[in-house]
Amino acid sequence: MKEALFYEQLGEDRVRCTLCPHWCKVAPGHRGACGVRVNRGGRLYTLVADRVVAEEVDPIEKKPLFHVLPGSRAYSIATAGCNFRCLFCQNWEISQAPKAPPPAPAEFVCSPLAEHPEEREFGWPVSPEGIVSEAIARRCATVAYTYTEPTIFFELALETAKVARAAGLKNLFVTNGFIAEEPLRTIAPYLTAANIDIKGFRQEFYKRVCGAPLQPVLDAVKLYKQLGVWIELTTLVIPGRNDDESELRDLAGFIRSELGAEVPWHLSRFFPAYKMGMVPPTPIATLRMAERVGKEAELQYVYLGNVFEEPGEDTHCPGCRAVVIRRSGLFLVENRLKDGACPDCGRKIEGIWT
Repeated sequence: MKEALFYEQLGEDRVRCTLCPHWCKVAPGHRGACGVRVNRGGRLYTLVADRVVAEEVDPIEKKPLFHVLPGSRAYSIATAGCNFRCLFCQNWEISQAPKAPPPAPAEFVCSPLAEHPEEREFGWPVSPEGIVSEAIARRCATVAYTYTEPTIFFELALETAKVARAAGLKNLFVTNGFIAEEPLRTIAPYLTAANIDIKGFRQEFYKRVCGAPLQPVLDAVKLYKQLGVWIELTTLVIPGRNDDESELRDLAGFIRSELGAEVPWHLSRFFPAYKMGMVPPTPIATLRMAERVGKEAELQYVYLGNVFEEPGEDTHCPGCRAVVIRRSGLFLVENRLKDGACPDCGRKIEGIWT
């Protein structure tokens, strides 16, 4: 364990975590909502400062980040834990694992071996230097903090991001956006880009389905943009939950007015998962409606995800509508950009291209 950043001591050995807008007040021996920050003797410790549950090499398009170094490779890491409890989580086995009780031991295990340690360890040990060395060895241009929620492994992400930046690599967050202002300002100088989920645009949906309020996410998204981090947004469109046209129209209007028409919006198709196993996949027609809503709001880059049988991944020039980047199944097929601009009309295409 490592002492955590961003917390306050409240007296009587209680602490308040200030990493995310849950503002958890944690009693001795208890954990915050993320499951990986624990109060030990009036100090807050993180259980995931040096352990990961995933290390993979992904195409950057998988994040999805379509306007950052197309065709490059991202060294992707994650720890256990999350400060949300989304009922549709695709990675619930690792995001929710620290919140579950330890499994009961098998009957044949003798008593000493059946005793679980006070704090279960998830994954395997790593160091920031080791992560960056592996990323370089595997010819990655970026390190991505992803799969679960990078905010809750802030200490590991921050130290790794510093090492990565010094080594010439860029850093990416794939995040739910539920982070407090001070931590975001601390790590933003080391971040190149972030894909941020705006999972819906109604408070009721966020509280009931994700276990958190909506407004702090919107505040953080705006702050990411203000701090100079390139942002792309993703909305998983779930039938009967967040797919009402008026809600999508309000969300598109927020993107246009508060963030800018150049911010890419990824509309992703839902498939049954976790506690929403009985909800059907998103109809293609619903995604097309959402795409139309985005375009009617004059968003310049609207993409469809998880529908590889349908067109929707290519980048079109907002000026002449020519295809400037062609993709298939989250892989780059063709990049026609010339110095970050459309080769046909010369219009600049917003993004990070070098």
